[in-house]
Amino acid sequence: MAAFGNGLQSNKLCQLVLASSSPRRQELVASLDLSLPVRILSTDADESIEASWTPAEVVEKLAQRKAAAAATRLADEGADKPSLVIGADTIVVLDGEVLGKPVDQQDAIATLVRLQGRSHEVYTGVACIHTQDGTSLVRHQRTQVWMKPLTQDRIERYVATGEPMDKAGSYGIQGLGSTIVERIEGCYFNVVGLPLSLLADMLEPFGVDVY
Repeated sequence: MAAFGNGLQSNKLCQLVLASSSPRRQELVASLDLSLPVRILSTDADESIEASWTPAEVVEKLAQRKAAAAATRLADEGADKPSLVIGADTIVVLDGEVLGKPVDQQDAIATLVRLQGRSHEVYTGVACIHTQDGTSLVRHQRTQVWMKPLTQDRIERYVATGEPMDKAGSYGIQGLGSTIVERIEGCYFNVVGLPLSLLADMLEPFGVDVY
């Protein structure tokens, strides 16, 4: 991780670049109403993980890969204006096992059967990279989520809505999935996919104020 220095002051940022195709993350960044323009630049970063990695390591490393891939793409485009690239990755963890996005409806149903009536953890890693000098910050947030006891019929009806199909853990707390979550402990936006409080803290050293 690069150290912060006076170089950031001479490389004043011209834009933020969100390395994500997630509509939810795009909406959350837009909600901050930042003075800098925001560009969306999704990448095909390597998302393979090592079995020995902790959940925190998984999300931090994947977030950093996404941000680095976007920074490389900007360089390949010949972009010369100072930009701050933001990468993020979210996982659901149950009994130490990382639960990714479902491959099909049956997989989504099986995941929700495992989660119902129990608590699990949601981790989101956030990485910021300054394209001019390579200065970076990488952190993560964890939220505990308790899901209601659910009948098989209710799980199948929820999966049939299609909402779970592109979400880690097979549910979206910001949508219909809110009806199957009993309570949370920690940051709500972390479960959605981008912890805004953490992001605001990370932007500050780069000279980006939320308000």
